[in-house]
Amino acid sequence: MQRIVYMNGQYVPEDQARISPFDRGYLFGDGAYEVVPVVNGRLLDADRMLQRLDNSLNGLGIAWPMEREDFLAMHRELIVRNKLHEGIIYSQITRGVAERDFPFPDMVQPVVFAFPKAMEVVNNPRAEVGIAVRLVEELRWKRRDIKSIALLAQVLSRQQAAEKRAAEGWMVEDRLITEGCSSSAFIVNDGTIITSPLEVDGRPRILPGIRRAILLEIAKHEGIPVELRPFSPQEALAADEAFQSAATFGLLPVVEIDGEKIGNGEPGPVARRLRELFFARLVAGQDAHG
Repeated sequence: MQRIVYMNGQYVPEDQARISPFDRGYLFGDGAYEVVPVVNGRLLDADRMLQRLDNSLNGLGIAWPMEREDFLAMHRELIVRNKLHEGIIYSQITRGVAERDFPFPDMVQPVVFAFPKAMEVVNNPRAEVGIAVRLVEELRWKRRDIKSIALLAQVLSRQQAAEKRAAEGWMVEDRLITEGCSSSAFIVNDGTIITSPLEVDGRPRILPGIRRAILLEIAKHEGIPVELRPFSPQEALAADEAFQSAATFGLLPVVEIDGEKIGNGEPGPVARRLRELFFARLVAGQDAHG
């Protein structure tokens, strides 16, 4: 069965979706996107997703193209039409179609596109063995609080990591790790979780990851110490454990950085415990939206 996507008010087979070459998302990367996990046919963390998308749209000066509840209803309809049991739904909103010019055009309607993707979120096979990451240069723009569709910097960095047989790149700026190309980065020392704060000196430093926020809430509830501060590559290489979080997998242990083993080279106890607690929370129905 061919995948059904949403394109500006219509549900169509993916090979029938059409977008103008004058869409500002295509010409300028002028838009925002979101990814929401789906488990057992249900949206997860949808309210948090809406809040973050609202922040991104406000930062870009793009008006909501529909009511929030209609936006969620569209996601649910994609789940039904595609019989999606587990995976993600990607959605993006661009400023719209207009003659190419840098200033915002007048009287333009935002364009909405969304599609589902089936994947293993809960039982990701890499969770048991962990993944390798490579350190890459931070190339992104300064508004990292906006989930922009302009992802060329992340594409280049992720490709650099892939060419070195790594699953992810952790970006380094001013000799400190910010986050992954498409994930939030964490290390663990003496049982304490260390991760970068959202802002440093009033400037957005990393994307406000939804799974990152949930994991920090779980850690607080479980009495696991957390330090919100930048950490260096040297500290990461000497850490007891490392892990990363994202919508597509929840949490994955990191067992190798730049070819060097982290800890004993296996997923550590804090990462394992957090991952178990994270998915137990989902099974219990918290943060789920049917």
